[in-house]
Amino acid sequence: MLPVVSIVGRPNVGKSTIFNRLIGSRKAIVDDQYGVTRDRHYGESFWNGREFNVIDTGGYLPGATDVVKKGIREQVHIAIRESDLILFVVDTEGGITSLDSSVAKLLREQETPVLLVANKADNEERELNATEFYTLGFDELYPISAISGRGTGDLLDRMVELLPEERDEPKTTIPKLAVVGRPNVGKSSYINAMLDDERCIVTDIPGTTRDSINSKLVYNDQEYILIDTAGLRKKAKVQENVEFYSTVRTDRALKECDVAILMLDAMRGFEAQDKRIITNAADYNKGIVIVLNKWDIVPEKDTNLLKEFEEYIYDRIPRMTYVPIVSISAIHRKRIHKVIDVADLVRKERKKTIKTSHFNSFIERILKEKPLPVRKEVPLKIKYGTQVKSSPPVFKFFMNHPEELPANYRRYIENKIREEYRFTGVPITMRFVQK
Repeated sequence: MLPVVSIVGRPNVGKSTIFNRLIGSRKAIVDDQYGVTRDRHYGESFWNGREFNVIDTGGYLPGATDVVKKGIREQVHIAIRESDLILFVVDTEGGITSLDSSVAKLLREQETPVLLVANKADNEERELNATEFYTLGFDELYPISAISGRGTGDLLDRMVELLPEERDEPKTTIPKLAVVGRPNVGKSSYINAMLDDERCIVTDIPGTTRDSINSKLVYNDQEYILIDTAGLRKKAKVQENVEFYSTVRTDRALKECDVAILMLDAMRGFEAQDKRIITNAADYNKGIVIVLNKWDIVPEKDTNLLKEFEEYIYDRIPRMTYVPIVSISAIHRKRIHKVIDVADLVRKERKKTIKTSHFNSFIERILKEKPLPVRKEVPLKIKYGTQVKSSPPVFKFFMNHPEELPANYRRYIENKIREEYRFTGVPITMRFVQK
């Protein structure tokens, strides 16, 4: 897995600007208002042949009683604990403050390497003035200007020198199921229910990433690795702020897994974050299952309610109606095994291979049902197609002028593939190439 760099410091020293500089985009919100970054943002950076994750935290406010400020402080504590390298950002324009000293005291107690970054050193005078920050007790000081990029090259050179080698997960052919979703939707409750179930055999897996807890599950004589992105052991209770790394955990789990199990709270519905997670899973070409948890407390259930819920979700992801939906109650252990049954179906669908002869007969038939359009007075023609890969499925079509094939006809082909071959819960990749 990629090493992690966290950017910490008091509010308004330019942490988000540094973050944007490191990942090469404007992903974090940048504002002069005090404490505008309340939670963290993360992205991937690349320098001198090394890739690493970068975390932008909220401002550290020791001793604050306000809920938001307390949450920021807790997030920084978690970032410090889980990072491979910390950038402690101070402001050359404002000089050393009591907040800087408080953060420095906290960081000096850590074993994790710390680089002191004096931001807003836009000229030689400020760069010289930055030497006062050595009194904070750190050996390595890097005056930079995040806005102009001044000094950031030297900082990046040192960062990649200090980063540990990328941690490789143990290679295995055992299918991996990642339980993902927003905080407090019941991910850990579901994992706990499965791990405590008498029908399942569970063993811990040593050497796996610290950002999630993996367990080996044997169910119906099939082995699985369950990835709990909440990062909690059985029976553990933890406040929502400990979900600080949930986005990082989720993204890593999606990249690692074979099937993503998106857990929803049936009482809270399908929100923007759920759409982002499921879209990322599709972008990574993973199998997908949606689970409606807490179905036991949904009021006034009737035979049509689940169908209405399905329609409600599919309305929000109209291109992903191939994803199966399962309703459960993790706390009461109702239908918890069905999730694994459906995930296993999706896993097998993801591995499915279509014979080229059968596939070309299928193509010939659907082209007759809906002829290809004419573009620039030239009829478009698909000569033949073949499945070039499984797990995930990839289809290649050879044709004249592939760049002219309209998006609605591509969707027509995908819909017909699903009608014929299903691929339940599995994104399909189609490539159209010149022949």
